[in-house]
Amino acid sequence: MHSDLNRRTFVKLGTLAAVATTLAPGRSQAASTISLPPLPFAPNALEPHIDALTMEIHHGKHHAAYIAKLNEALAQHYDLAAERLIDTLTTLPSINDEALRNTFRNNGGGHWNHAFFWQTLTPAEQSGKPSDALNAAITRDFGSFDAFKTAFNEAAAKRFGSGWAWLIVKDGKLKITSTPNQDNPLMKGVVPDGDLGTPVLGLDVWEHAYYLKYQNRRPDYINAWWNVINWSSVNERFQKAS
Repeated sequence: MHSDLNRRTFVKLGTLAAVATTLAPGRSQAASTISLPPLPFAPNALEPHIDALTMEIHHGKHHAAYIAKLNEALAQHYDLAAERLIDTLTTLPSINDEALRNTFRNNGGGHWNHAFFWQTLTPAEQSGKPSDALNAAITRDFGSFDAFKTAFNEAAAKRFGSGWAWLIVKDGKLKITSTPNQDNPLMKGVVPDGDLGTPVLGLDVWEHAYYLKYQNRRPDYINAWWNVINWSSVNERFQKAS
């Protein structure tokens, strides 16, 4: 079982996500279970932009389901249970069993992505803004913040079906990409090489993230999300990735 320290470390994954080697906790040789990290805010704290019921279901049902299925796999595969999750996710092709590989890709990815996502969110009054360094990089690589926002919105809106939009650091520069399902830009051998990088910002565009409030209006959800970005967390990720 995880030590209390390792559980606290995993809750902070989103904040530490800029450095791949710190993206997931180390587990002891006896480790076999992962716990659902608590939300870093009350479920209603993001209203009116993201409603409380959506947050309760998204976190308490969807994220919890990924963890439950991941723990089932960990309980049967001691060698993988002894690894850090990020190490497993970045070397998925090394898992020869296709069903097991897909379990870690979908449910391990679902857990990692959501732990990252919760740290990306904060009440609107605490949202803040990009740091001078991040803003300068955005201007350098996209032309302006508005151009960056437009490009990110387009990537999120055009992701067919379920998936994620990401801002990553790749080769010292910022890049926008998107992934299907619960893939993320750290999954070597799964995500195209051109889209691999260190995530600093991510948006969940699965319908479960917005449908109760926005129904089929994904662009409205995307626009609302900009009001509740935790720029302090994003700035820290960018600083570490740079």
